Amino acid sequence: MSQSARLSDYRAALTTPGMRGPVVASLLARLPIAMVGLSMLLYVQRETGSFASAGFVSAASLIGVAVGSIVQGRLMDRLGPTRPLLTVVGLFALFVTSAVLAVEAGAHLAVLVPLSFGVGLTEPQVGSASRALWSQVLPPGSTRLAGYAYEAISMEVFFILGPGLAGVLVAAPWAGTGVLVGAVSMVVGATWFGLNPTVRGVRPEPVGRGMLGALASPGMRTVALAAFGFGVTIGFIEVAVPAAAADAGHVSLGGLLLSLFSVSSVLFGLLYSMKPFPRPMHLRLPALLAGFSLLTLTLAVPTSLAGLAVALLVAGTLITPQATSHSAAIELVAPPGTATEAFGWVITAVTVGLALGQSASGRLVESYGTTAAFLTATAAGLTIAALVWLFRGTVATTPTTEPALAH
Repeated sequence: MSQSARLSDYRAALTTPGMRGPVVASLLARLPIAMVGLSMLLYVQRETGSFASAGFVSAASLIGVAVGSIVQGRLMDRLGPTRPLLTVVGLFALFVTSAVLAVEAGAHLAVLVPLSFGVGLTEPQVGSASRALWSQVLPPGSTRLAGYAYEAISMEVFFILGPGLAGVLVAAPWAGTGVLVGAVSMVVGATWFGLNPTVRGVRPEPVGRGMLGALASPGMRTVALAAFGFGVTIGFIEVAVPAAAADAGHVSLGGLLLSLFSVSSVLFGLLYSMKPFPRPMHLRLPALLAGFSLLTLTLAVPTSLAGLAVALLVAGTLITPQATSHSAAIELVAPPGTATEAFGWVITAVTVGLALGQSASGRLVESYGTTAAFLTATAAGLTIAALVWLFRGTVATTPTTEPALAH
């Protein structure tokens, strides 16, 4: 029988004894997650005047996040979250400082790209640790599912606030303000989270893990593929939208426009979670990705920023449904004892997709314009959705009861 999460389950999850500190700390740590990378992209673009260069630097950071998510996730599954988080916090502060100094010195891409990779690699993966923590403090059932849903929905809120803050702060007297503010928030939040008594009390599950870890599950690989397609599509858009704003003479509006993208995402996501369709997860994953890719076509139509804003509201409706579905699918397909790493693989898949999408979009924007980038985003998303459809059986055959999120 399917389980569902009600509003009372959300209240029960968020008021669980010992969870108030981790919840607040994780909010502070995760708020800049959509801000640091975009702030770096806008910072480099403003200093160099090139979206292509900025795209490469941003892509390097995203690839670093992709690698770091897996490494940190596996370490947290084996050692608990505190020691890995505190270690990467120090390294993250060092890499951010070095990257900012390099940009200010006018360093070549050969210097900026590896430093940006280091920033992403050491970005504290509080999101993975926070999601896995619910399985430690709550028993299986609707309350735990509410905790998972909270993680996915709150992440979308950060994707609303992050780009908007990045767009506003890049217009400050110093273009690196957004990078600094985001990094400080992440360092303080991650340190607070890692030192919390509830988090320090987490003990790893004594489960044997092979070389592939969470990816030993075929279903997990299919979920990662769906997340990758989502990331690719978003990556094209995250470069093309600021470029469209710059072409219109309003650089600072780029981040605000991307925030609109996520506003409709959260609103529709709440409605969608009441009655997800298609209900079976193995059908939902390819259907949502295909639908999102088709809606991306609307971004290629407008001839003004006002029209683009409306199109972003339309296309954004299927963002949160995908994020919540990826999170819920982990409960179905991840091998025991790999919860943190499994979520890390989803983050990795999304960020690798973002990196590829952003780097390709930067070149398309400079050579052919923003319309070409939006059209390519649709084509890429549909292609990957078709692959997810082909592998849908790996999720359908998972011998676990499927959770259905509802309010």
